[in-house]
Amino acid sequence: MKIKADRDICIGAGMCVMATEAVFDQDDAGIVVVRADKEGQLPQDERQQVHMAVRQCPSGALSVVDD
Repeated sequence: MKIKADRDICIGAGMCVMATEAVFDQDDAGIVVVRADKEGQLPQDERQQVHMAVRQCPSGALSVVDD
């Protein structure tokens, strides 16, 4: 599972961070940052929270790409 984050349309609401801090963060401007391991993979145990974050994103900046 990989997450796509369109930082150009992110409005910095932080809903994704509230859903799972293990996967999402915000930079100094409040724009989404996706945390991943060095291979770009996300933790499997966070799958449900990631899908919730994608659904709750008010700007639609997040999407899931299944491997």
